[in-house]
Amino acid sequence: MQCGTEGDRPSHASSSPRLSTSTVSNSLVSLASWIYVAPPILGGVIGYFTNDLAIKMLFRPYKARYVLGRRLPFTPGLIPSNQERLAQRVANAIMGSLLTPEELQNLTAKLLETDRVQQAIEWLLRLALDQLQKDNQQRTAKILASILRDLLGQSLPRIIRVLARRDDFLEDQLNQIFDRVLLDLQLTDPQADQLAAWLLEIVVPPDVMRQGIVDFLTDRNIQIIDEGFRGKTSGTYWLVANLLGVRNALVRLRTYFLDERDASNALLTELTRSLSIRTRMKDWLQNFSLQNLPVATVRQLRKTMRETVRLYIQTSGENLLQSLSGSIDWEKVAVVVLNRLQNSDAFNDALSPVSYELALVLERYLERDLEAIVAQIIPILNLEQVIIDRVMATPPRDMESAIQGIVKSELQGIVNLGGILGVVIGLMQTIVLLLNQ
Repeated sequence: MQCGTEGDRPSHASSSPRLSTSTVSNSLVSLASWIYVAPPILGGVIGYFTNDLAIKMLFRPYKARYVLGRRLPFTPGLIPSNQERLAQRVANAIMGSLLTPEELQNLTAKLLETDRVQQAIEWLLRLALDQLQKDNQQRTAKILASILRDLLGQSLPRIIRVLARRDDFLEDQLNQIFDRVLLDLQLTDPQADQLAAWLLEIVVPPDVMRQGIVDFLTDRNIQIIDEGFRGKTSGTYWLVANLLGVRNALVRLRTYFLDERDASNALLTELTRSLSIRTRMKDWLQNFSLQNLPVATVRQLRKTMRETVRLYIQTSGENLLQSLSGSIDWEKVAVVVLNRLQNSDAFNDALSPVSYELALVLERYLERDLEAIVAQIIPILNLEQVIIDRVMATPPRDMESAIQGIVKSELQGIVNLGGILGVVIGLMQTIVLLLNQ
């Protein structure tokens, strides 16, 4: 029994070392497999997160961080710490490659095409018209009144004064007025009657007629009439003229008109009525026409009228226009003009063709001077400084969001590429290990 027991002990002792060797062998195999697997995994993780961290460090942290009063390295991020230089480079890139003078000129030419310019001008005109249609027109009326007052009271008289020195000033216009108006002018029955009444009551009333006869019957005129009457009569009239004469009769008539003023006026009034002078004058005025005159007389009248008008304008035209301008309430005229413009269909219909004509004028001007205008505008706009100021004023957080929004897929591709490169390098390291064994 004891022998059997002693024989069994070596078998138990020998089995325990065999189990330990197997376990160690398995551990070594597992460790060896991890040596070959770990490089690709670690390389991929390191490459992925390193690129992701590098991209984030372009923007973050947004502000500098301090420890014990000393700024930590890489704070703030690369872009926030070099934002001024970045702004300058962005401005240089844009102005040097994108917004060159040639590109600005082409862009301006496209923006200032005829159709666009016409629409812009028409919009401005309609906007101005809408402004005029508002209730408050006092300011606009005052401005328009000042323009009209200066035009008629100051500018126009000076222009006319200069033009009136020419011999052909208003020659065609006055000739047309004479030929088309005065030459064909003929009074109607009421007009002739009214003019005849005005002549007899206002121009030559009985008192004026009496005074005219008295002024005419001077001693010399009476003597001439008497001598003529004596020398040019014959027969019975010669006998009367030489025996009685007309001298005494004319002298008594003059004396009567001088001494009996009221009676002589009444006598002249009665003679005018009894002789139907008003009716005779009305008939003459109604039948009178310049066409009945000789051609030479008509031409002379036309020339006289033209020279009279031109002379009057030269001497008194300026004063006439200035006095006329001073007597007009220009603010009321301006209000009337503005109200008429508000309700004028012709004005509204004219906006489109007017804007088109203005657009054509602007186009012809730009064809010649567009390059010079753009060259003058670029320094005024100072686009480079505007870009720099805009970039400098953009917070790093907003800049990061903007860049991420523009190239999000590209940045993520860089991160993924870093992970892939890490895996590839790990695989190469594994291959090198395998080859060394």
